[in-house]
Amino acid sequence: MAWTPPPARPGHPYYMHDAIYAQPGALRLVLRGNREALVRAAAQLREAERVLLAGIGTSWHATLVSELLFAHVGRLGHRVRSVHSFELASYWPGPGPRTGVVLVSHRGTKRYSLEALGQAKAGGDVAVVITGRGSGDGLAIADHVLRTVEQESSSAHTISYTCAIALLAALAAEIGGDEDVPRALEGLPDHLALLLGQEAWEDLAGRFKDRARYYFVGGGPNTATAYEAALKMSEANHATALGFNSEQFLHGPWCALEREDVLFLIAPPGRSYERCLTAARAAREIGAPIVAIVEDGDRDIRSLAAETIVLPRIPELLSPILTIVPLQLFTYHLALLRGVNPDTMRADEPDHGRARRLMAL
Repeated sequence: MAWTPPPARPGHPYYMHDAIYAQPGALRLVLRGNREALVRAAAQLREAERVLLAGIGTSWHATLVSELLFAHVGRLGHRVRSVHSFELASYWPGPGPRTGVVLVSHRGTKRYSLEALGQAKAGGDVAVVITGRGSGDGLAIADHVLRTVEQESSSAHTISYTCAIALLAALAAEIGGDEDVPRALEGLPDHLALLLGQEAWEDLAGRFKDRARYYFVGGGPNTATAYEAALKMSEANHATALGFNSEQFLHGPWCALEREDVLFLIAPPGRSYERCLTAARAAREIGAPIVAIVEDGDRDIRSLAAETIVLPRIPELLSPILTIVPLQLFTYHLALLRGVNPDTMRADEPDHGRARRLMAL
C-alpha cells in the first residue's frame, strides 16, 4: 500500500495542528479499544525468553521509550531490547524460537519493518504489531495487531507516536501484572488537554525563531523525546536540530553549542535530572538560552532557564507521552513563522521532491 497524501492545506491550521490537538481523545479511545487484544498479546509475550521491539523513525523512538517500560513495568529486565528495523532485518541474526517481536509501524509500508516481521514469523516467533487503522496488508501475518488511529494526513507523525507509546505502556503493564501504570495512563488525556490549552506556544516559537541550531537533550526514557523532537523539527520546519542523550551531550557535543543556539532540556524528576542540570549550567556559561521542560515545583533548572514548560507529576517512564507535546507545538508554530508547510516533508518543492523519489522506503 503506497500512501497518497491528501490535498495540501494552503495555510494554518495544517493537518499536523489537528493531529496534535486530537491526542487527548485519541488516547482514551485507543486504550479502551485495544483491551482484549492487549490481554491476548501479553499472554504470549509473557512466555517468551526475550522480546525485541522494532521500528523506524518515529516508530523506533516509541520503542526506545518502551524498552524501559518493558524492562521495569513488564518485569522483563535485560530480556527486552529495542532494535531499529533496518538493523534487525539486515545485520542481526534471525530472532529464533521463543522470541517475541513487537513491531511499531503506523502505515505498515516500510520495507525493512516488513522484512523484520517476515523474519520473525519465519522463525516461529510471536509477532505483535502496533499500527494505524487502514495500514498495509503486509502486517496481517502478525499474531496480534493493536490499532492506534487513522492514517495521519501529515507526514510529521504526532498523534500516532503518543498513541503507540500508550499502547506499549499498557502492553508492558499487562505482561508484568502492574496496576499502577494503567491508572496513570487513564489520567494522561486530562494532563494533555491542560498542556494543549495553554496559549503561549506561538509566543515561544516567536521568541526563538531565529536561532542558528536547536539542541534537544533528555535522559532515560526522554532520550527518545530528544531524538523525536529533533526529527520533527527536520521534517516539519527544516531547521537544524540535534537530539542527544543527556550524558552523551556532556561528552563532547556541548562543545559545539554557541550563544546563537538554543538548548531544550527535557528534565522531569529522575536519575538523568542532575545531568540535565549540568547541561543547563554549561549552557548558561556559554550564553545559550535554555527552554526547560520540568515538573511543577522545580527550582534548580527553572532558575537557569529563559522559558519553562511545567508538567504535572507523573511516573518518569510515562513522561515522554507528555514531554513531546510542547515540542510538537513549538515545531508546528516555528514552521508557520518560517513560512513552510509542516505536512509535506518538502515533497512540494522541486529539488526535495526529486530527492524523495530516489528513496525506496
